[in-house]
Amino acid sequence: MIASMNTVLQTLPPLIPGVGGALITSFQALGTIMSFQNEVNPSTRTQYSKFAATAASSSTDTIIKGTKEEETKKKKKQLVSSETGMTIIYAPAFFVSIFILLGDSSLVTFLPNPTLACVLCTIHFAKRVCEVKFLHKYSGTVELAVSSFIGTYYALISILICSVATPTPSATFVWIGTSLFSIGVVGNLYHHYLLANLRSSNSGGNSGTTTDSSSSKRYITPKGGLFEFVAAPHYLFELIGWLGLAIVAEHVNAFLVFTSMSSYLAGRAVSQNRWNREKFQDEWSNDKKNLIPFLF
Repeated sequence: MIASMNTVLQTLPPLIPGVGGALITSFQALGTIMSFQNEVNPSTRTQYSKFAATAASSSTDTIIKGTKEEETKKKKKQLVSSETGMTIIYAPAFFVSIFILLGDSSLVTFLPNPTLACVLCTIHFAKRVCEVKFLHKYSGTVELAVSSFIGTYYALISILICSVATPTPSATFVWIGTSLFSIGVVGNLYHHYLLANLRSSNSGGNSGTTTDSSSSKRYITPKGGLFEFVAAPHYLFELIGWLGLAIVAEHVNAFLVFTSMSSYLAGRAVSQNRWNREKFQDEWSNDKKNLIPFLF
């Protein structure tokens, strides 16, 4: 019985060992449990991208009604352009992963050996940096502290995955993982392209168009691809990519990156769907799902 139990345990993906590993694993598990509700709740939701405007509006309302101390706190917040903020979010993770991928571990002894998972991680964040620079259209600002926090988190994720991933994944996992990753990258890019085209559309009173009077921004109902079925198909494909990366890594902590990202993006998808219903009203079906067609 003991021998068979040991055999089963040996076939399971590994965990980061030691007290430090237990703390990292606990933090990842906590993120998986809490991220969904945090992103659904407007008061705890991460304030960037579309929801940065919501944060600014609510903060302004608070200042009007609040004290001089609240006004002083607001002035101390350092804002950057949305493009700069998104660059800060994704660039550190890209530089970290490519440094690990191309670095010489014989010269820099603390560097982990490059793996297939590290290659995929580099591709993921290189794509995001390229989208920030060449695809996305921007308006507004974001708090520097928010972008810096997310950028640091993504950089730590890159270090984690590149450090724990197996250097010799099985052929089956390589095929499944790289296939899912490729589907995720292509699907995510396509739906980002659709969103960028909306921002490039000419202004005018077209059907499915609404204007935010507080910020004079014009919003158009997302259409095409899986936008016909869900509010955030770009999140769905991003998660497919993260799942493929975790499968190639063959490590429990890499899978916990996927589960925590799933919780986080599912919560933002719920908020996105709610936002679309409020903005587009009759143009946005109440039956449209958040993230997974026909299911969620």
